[in-house]
Amino acid sequence: MLLTEFIKSSTALLEPLYPTAEAHNIVLILCSEILGTKNYTHIVEPEYKIADSKLPELEARMERLCKGEPIQYVVGKTEFCGRVFKVKSGVLIPRPETELLVREAIKIVSMMQRMRIPFGKKAAPVRVLDLCTGSGCIGWTVALSVPGVEVTALDISDEALDIARSQDFAQEIKAAGAIAPVFVHGDILEEPSVKGPFDVILSNPPYIMEKEKPILRPNVRDFEPASALFVSDDDPLVFYRAIAKWSNALLAPQGMGLTEINDCLGPETKDVFVASGYTECRIVSDFYEKNRFVFYKK
Repeated sequence: MLLTEFIKSSTALLEPLYPTAEAHNIVLILCSEILGTKNYTHIVEPEYKIADSKLPELEARMERLCKGEPIQYVVGKTEFCGRVFKVKSGVLIPRPETELLVREAIKIVSMMQRMRIPFGKKAAPVRVLDLCTGSGCIGWTVALSVPGVEVTALDISDEALDIARSQDFAQEIKAAGAIAPVFVHGDILEEPSVKGPFDVILSNPPYIMEKEKPILRPNVRDFEPASALFVSDDDPLVFYRAIAKWSNALLAPQGMGLTEINDCLGPETKDVFVASGYTECRIVSDFYEKNRFVFYKK
């Protein structure tokens, strides 16, 4: 089968689930993963023929895609902040919005580290706590971007922790002199189980209300882990109260917290941190101008 034919027919199969352009892009990603082709190969090489030995694997993965499974799970990886992370069904797929949180965190951590340079070897390392780490994309990105920072990343899911620990950045760690995050099991709805203080606390907790399920795409609602996505309609801010509690116990006096939020509950989420004694709280928008983060400090 010609590559052009496969792309055309596969795109048509996915069009009931995705807009045409997105369906086309998903098929190109699949071909790149299985065949090693580029997203322009079918254009510059219209006679490119798919090897018969590759067709069964392509067809098997297309079957998964046609059932709505996200392309990231089908190929087992995704890109986040310029790095490739392993993802499986046990963890959320990192979103572009979360990259904004990480970039801001990197700026803050870098500034804190520079301020400690005059203290030389006596300077304490900047410590970061990543709550609800999932795939570990937040913790790993901060650790790799600011060599020398110490990151502790926590999650209640053993499956998620296994995936987070399995991310392979050994060469980058060695080259940059970075410190790999320490991944620990813990439940943020219970008492703090790690030792502070931390200079920065980051979190991307579950925040989608059950009543919002109908507006989600099936590839999100039916395949990504519900425990990492949804909260009860009766108590949608439960995780933010827990994060505020952990922050009160673990955040250094001049530390800062950054958390991703439900855009429908921006003021309410901010109020949780204000009520916990954080006098400097602000809501930050994403690139869609939606309330997406709360930044807080004493």
